[in-house]
Amino acid sequence: MYNNYKFVRKSNFNQINNFIVDLSSPSNISYFWNFGSLLGLSMLIQFITGLFLTFHYSANVSVAFDSVIHIMRDVNNGWLIRYTHINGASFFFIFIYIHIGRGIFYFSFKKMMVWFSGIFILLFLMMVAFMGYILPWGQMSFWGATVITNLISSIPSLGETIVFWIWGGFSVGNATLNRFFSFHFIFPFLVMFLILIHLVFLHVHGSNNPLGLVGSYDKVFFYPYYVIKDLFGFIFFMIAFLFLICFFPLILVDSDNFIMANSLVTPLHIQPEWYYLSSYAILRSIPNKLGGVVALFLSILILLIFMFCKSKFNSLTYYPIMEVIFWFFVATVMLLMWIGANQVEYPFYGLGQMLAFFFFFFFYIYIYFVNFWDSLLD
Repeated sequence: MYNNYKFVRKSNFNQINNFIVDLSSPSNISYFWNFGSLLGLSMLIQFITGLFLTFHYSANVSVAFDSVIHIMRDVNNGWLIRYTHINGASFFFIFIYIHIGRGIFYFSFKKMMVWFSGIFILLFLMMVAFMGYILPWGQMSFWGATVITNLISSIPSLGETIVFWIWGGFSVGNATLNRFFSFHFIFPFLVMFLILIHLVFLHVHGSNNPLGLVGSYDKVFFYPYYVIKDLFGFIFFMIAFLFLICFFPLILVDSDNFIMANSLVTPLHIQPEWYYLSSYAILRSIPNKLGGVVALFLSILILLIFMFCKSKFNSLTYYPIMEVIFWFFVATVMLLMWIGANQVEYPFYGLGQMLAFFFFFFFYIYIYFVNFWDSLLD
């Protein structure tokens, strides 16, 4: 029995060693591949700070806002924990968007299961972050929850029933806050499980590389080469992160959320957190309510269409015209974020519609142009 225990323990260590230390990786991976490990570090920071915040947070509409003030003023280093959690979410989504952008540029979607699991994780993360945004029970939290959840009512037949179930009543209230808090606490465990699956797929199918070369040769061990590179990224991130927390902790936070939720006073402009603004701008660019909801979900799910893109190369570097169009697409997403932060009026509404059209048209251009360019080489 003791020998069996030694064998199992040795086997487990071998698995960990093969997963982290002796993993064969392409020798030319650039710093754009650091954002995967940075996402892991950000997830760990969010998980730990969120756990500490739950010790003092009260999920009740009567005291939720006051419990947040209590954390900031009375709990030892509570301000540091909360600011770390708030800004950690922003950094998390910055890394996610860069990670996805790198995947589009370097054709990481050709690893189909890795890409599919990544998009699935993105959907869960956006849902978890939205629920967390509601918990402080400020003005923007309350009205953001009211507006976004109300969109589901546009679904034919079942829409209103689903909304009532989410609310736990006929409006956003105490039951809603309790449900969002419970899901916000439980779902990160599911996300961590999905991340583990994502990493397993990555290790099975292997990493891409900037030149798009076949990954079956010219490899190096993950340790020490990429462990050192990742540690350098960690240090740079922590310096920038701590600087933001200590000197500009509220630069990405809406000031209306420091006012306690009041269902009788509607803010002049209701908007979600910055990392939802591009999808929010697409939602508002569609005049029809149901059409806007469909466009909102498609703005995320359309990333799955890349899985059907077949190409001879593994980088947009070999498609110079498409490379330029890609950077136009990046600029479009940033402009949509800016439009989402503005009111629905001239000229933002018309500009948002044009950019939303280009946003979706880009995916057609991408697949068509890559296939067309490859056909010229046949």
